[in-house]
Amino acid sequence: MNCYHCGAELAENDFCTSCGADVKVYKKIIWLSNHYYNEGLEKAAVRDLSGAAVSLKQSLKYNKKNIKARNLLGLVYYEMGEIVSALSEWVISKNMQNKKNVVDDYIKAVQSNPAKLEEINQSIKKYNLALIYCRQGSMDLAIIQLKKILLVNPKLIKARQLLALIHLKNGDYNLAAKELKRAEEIDSNNTMTLRYLRELELVRGKKVNNVTNEPRRENKVTYKVGNDTVIQPKEYKENTGMSTVINIIIGLLLGAALVWFVVVPAKVSLTRTEADAEIKQYNEQVAAKETAMEEMETNLSDLESKNKSLQQQIEGYEGDNGVLTAYDSLLKASALYLEGKSTEAAEAVSGITEQTVNGAKEGFQIMYAKINSEVMGKAAKEYYDNGYAAYTKGRYEEAVENLQKSFAIDNTSVMALYYTARSYQKMGDNENAAKTFQEVIEKFPGTKSARDAQANLPSVTTTTE
Repeated sequence: MNCYHCGAELAENDFCTSCGADVKVYKKIIWLSNHYYNEGLEKAAVRDLSGAAVSLKQSLKYNKKNIKARNLLGLVYYEMGEIVSALSEWVISKNMQNKKNVVDDYIKAVQSNPAKLEEINQSIKKYNLALIYCRQGSMDLAIIQLKKILLVNPKLIKARQLLALIHLKNGDYNLAAKELKRAEEIDSNNTMTLRYLRELELVRGKKVNNVTNEPRRENKVTYKVGNDTVIQPKEYKENTGMSTVINIIIGLLLGAALVWFVVVPAKVSLTRTEADAEIKQYNEQVAAKETAMEEMETNLSDLESKNKSLQQQIEGYEGDNGVLTAYDSLLKASALYLEGKSTEAAEAVSGITEQTVNGAKEGFQIMYAKINSEVMGKAAKEYYDNGYAAYTKGRYEEAVENLQKSFAIDNTSVMALYYTARSYQKMGDNENAAKTFQEVIEKFPGTKSARDAQANLPSVTTTTE
């Protein structure tokens, strides 16, 4: 046990030996929380799940950070078929203790089957629908919904209890007993289950007594004649005492009828009222669970949005136009520049976008500006020299490739654009030659190259037409 004030480990003293804080009451609270946890653990071991839930809730009232108690409470809810309540407790436990928490496995096991989760969600809606059918008196429809729920979630005790209650109302005592016994197997000491079992025993007992307490006819003689049974009185003489007895019996029968038609309906009405109250309580609990599930879905949506944002940030660092890629390209360009390889350095720098440069730190921007200004001018000249040399030697395709790269770096180089057009003309590619001559005329009007381009344009245009 650690001190609530400084976190130091506590000894047997009623004060913290590290900070001097009074921990007498604190120790008592922690002891009570652990006591109720142990009590809940013992009840859960003998399948007294509802009793275990009460003890574990009490444990959490004393110490909400009792992770063991909260995890066990989630397991108890899960075993009772209350999946939403179980997930709520496990999520709270996960938030309180993010690392080395066994609920990671519980949550993963539940969330690994989205179809099962959806079925459970639908079962809650079906349970609400069954409650509505009960209020409307449509018991057959309610039974259908409850049976569908138990196919998906057979451990949902409240569904079995409601189904047993409907069977009990319909007089199907064997079916009611069957559902209550199954509910008792899941939670051996559930108060509501035991109450319904007691009610079932009382109803069955009354039925047996009504059969066995029928007045017997003692003053008779029974004998057989062939296959027929003959019953006749023992005495035929008039007996005033017997008449009195008969009158008393008739009075008793009238009293029993009065009890049956007055008291029993009142008892049934009371049972129905209690059942309606239970149904209302279940409906409120389900509504609370649905609210909790909606909150969990909202939290899940927020987490997914955050995860998407983080993924975008990671892509911003690691993608083709990311910061890390830009730094790598700049370092590569610097190395090539120092080796005197201007064109290779220019290709490395050209992969860095303006958006990446603007979003980078100041040191990166300064280094980029330095490398870019030094490299691009030399690269443009080197590409032009190589292209012009190839043009003079008749290697026109090579000339076009180098001259285009030169003009792409330095779009003020009229000669690079002009000799590109001349190379296309020499290659016989009149269409591209015409386009490039026209580009020289439009971009560099009044220059000698523009006039030369104007002079050469008719030859390629006429041939094209």
